[in-house]
Amino acid sequence: MSVLLDCYAALVPENGGLKCLKDAKIGIEGSIIDYVGTEMPEKKYDSVKNLRHAVVIPGLVNTHGHSAMVLLRGIGNDLPLMDWLHTVWPIEDRMTDREFETGMNLSILEALSSGTTSFTDMYMRAEQIAHTIEESGIKASLTRVMQNFDEGTDYWTYNRRYEAFDLFNRFNGAYDGRLKIDFSIHAEFTNTEGVLRDFASELRETEGARMHLHMSETKKEHEECLAKYGKTPAQWFRDIGVFDIPTIAAHCVWCSDGDLEILRDKGVTVAHNPESNLKLGSGIAPVPKMLEKGINVAIGTDGAASNNNLNMIEEMHVASILHNGYLHDPTVMKPEQVLRMATINGARAQGRDDTGSIETGKKADLAAVSLEAPHMHPDFNTMALLVYSAQASDVCMTMVDGRILYENGEFYTLDKEKVIYEAEESARSLFK
Repeated sequence: MSVLLDCYAALVPENGGLKCLKDAKIGIEGSIIDYVGTEMPEKKYDSVKNLRHAVVIPGLVNTHGHSAMVLLRGIGNDLPLMDWLHTVWPIEDRMTDREFETGMNLSILEALSSGTTSFTDMYMRAEQIAHTIEESGIKASLTRVMQNFDEGTDYWTYNRRYEAFDLFNRFNGAYDGRLKIDFSIHAEFTNTEGVLRDFASELRETEGARMHLHMSETKKEHEECLAKYGKTPAQWFRDIGVFDIPTIAAHCVWCSDGDLEILRDKGVTVAHNPESNLKLGSGIAPVPKMLEKGINVAIGTDGAASNNNLNMIEEMHVASILHNGYLHDPTVMKPEQVLRMATINGARAQGRDDTGSIETGKKADLAAVSLEAPHMHPDFNTMALLVYSAQASDVCMTMVDGRILYENGEFYTLDKEKVIYEAEESARSLFK
């Protein structure tokens, strides 16, 4: 099947940046974009979709989260990170496969309705929830997180090693490539050096392996690593070989200038989570410095227990104004840069070279943002409108691989009422 999107405008690449193409036409054949222009194409498409009221953007890519944690939304408010972790961990230990599944489905509803087409997740029970990616139609990079406190653990017989590689071997590339399996390390302070050295060594020999971890989220974490090893977390991960694997490092709030050079030289992507870092009082990541150094910076929401939502449009808004205010410079984070962080930079971080931009040959992973609400008028600068004015409720269509998954409040692959009912039942069971 083929479809032509007739749009008010579309964000398309130009000279390494983005431009707003007014009166855009986007042709899609199957899962692939095969036409982008302002004139009606010669090709006849099976249908024409009227999006004259909307701006079509590349689908948003959420590069850091803990999706099933939506069942813990509102738990542990007003706590610093370590107190928050010790509040959340005992609850997570009680979660069953069923609760992980219902939480994942609820998170996918939230993601699709706010324009997210792909997300990177660090959590547990990925083998039990992989089918939720198949059924919903969204894209994801799931992991089985590595976490170990026992210095005597033998990595080669450790159950989490087996689970991580079993998941990778069974599901990486599944569902026509929509599901990727990454490897993950919770953090430096939740692991032993010996286990992680062996983990990194094995991953260097594993074709297609990618890494996802937390790093330098708080001042306490950063300084305790310095005290323990004489190294910052970035230096420590580099020295044990972790950064020899393509890596997404979430947070990076307390990175030094030297740490940023390590991230640049090793090609590490930073997943910037401004709302979570502010809510937990962790601080403000030096994102403008990262961008100046040429580091690939993407955006993540973190989990819904520390944010408390999975709204990438809101995350873009905060990412844009936060650094301008902190640095007393309104030119630091321009809308175009933030939009790239939320789209093409995130796709690159996931290893998805076939998506993240609206151009011929790329996958049709798209979101349409309606201009019909009062707060979307007038339009003097469309990119500024998307970053400073748009709300998640303005998303009127989300498409993955050329398939519409969400449109005008309707979900085509998930039963919204059923998902919410089951998530509420799971939450009541978890907290009874």
